[in-house]
Amino acid sequence: MNTTYNYDKFKEWLILKRYSPATAETTARVVEYFRSWATGESITELEEISYPDAMMFISWSSKHGASQKTIANYLLHIRKFYQFLMSEGTVNENPVAHIKVQGIKRKVYHDILNVEELQTLYKIYPVTIEVNKAMPPQQKNILSRRRNKVILSLLIYQGLRVEEAAAINLQDLQLREGKITIHAQRRTAARTMKLEGHQVYELMDYIHEIRRQFLEVHGTTDKLFLQWQKGENFYGITQMMLSHLRKINSRIKNFDQIRASVITAWLKQYDLRKVQYLAGHKYVSSTEEYKANNIDELQDDITKFHPL
Repeated sequence: MNTTYNYDKFKEWLILKRYSPATAETTARVVEYFRSWATGESITELEEISYPDAMMFISWSSKHGASQKTIANYLLHIRKFYQFLMSEGTVNENPVAHIKVQGIKRKVYHDILNVEELQTLYKIYPVTIEVNKAMPPQQKNILSRRRNKVILSLLIYQGLRVEEAAAINLQDLQLREGKITIHAQRRTAARTMKLEGHQVYELMDYIHEIRRQFLEVHGTTDKLFLQWQKGENFYGITQMMLSHLRKINSRIKNFDQIRASVITAWLKQYDLRKVQYLAGHKYVSSTEEYKANNIDELQDDITKFHPL
């Protein structure tokens, strides 16, 4: 095979699959590393690699100091390459499709908030300012807080990532139907989600009253959530929100913790596939990782109510 041509085409394929250019470059480098190993083993074409060959590569990598996690990352990238070859009709099967590296500690969020704690964050999120407190123009701050509470509702009730909330456009709202469309991002899939009744009224109020005042600074735009400085980066918004949330609950660390808490609560209500869809996970294995939170919670209950 013409390696250079195929690698260029492979990177194009990755971009079409919504991987970032940086990920495409990293994946191509790992596959080139794999090809170099194969050449050293007198395997001239990667199409010839078999399952036993792949296991030899894992053994070789381990002997040369690669950790279990590093080898798992190698396989993740190599798996993509064979998926590409299969799409091209060059190979019939993926030799690393079913190889799993054992001994890797799963990512678990230990400090999970329960449903009542999540709802409390939303219900008492501050939208007013103390009258005698010295602050920048109060009207702008109040409007910002009211906007932030709308954003928070989407993070708590729909489990959105911050970048997903930032990408919402006006046309993504179907308020008559009580639904919202979430666009695919680099890490999450597109989906349509149901809005709570109070969110529909809250969004209507935001659009017709609050957002109109932001538009005086922005001019015409389809973006749902706007900033006074016309910025696209949500960093300033999220830092202010976290500051307010930590005053409500000192356990708050970041928005990943809130999302993990929402997904953990969903797993108690719905089946795995539905939670995968709601969370926008591209792979069900991503959803399964959150099951460990329920196990930890159960263990806490056992310790609390049935101490040894």
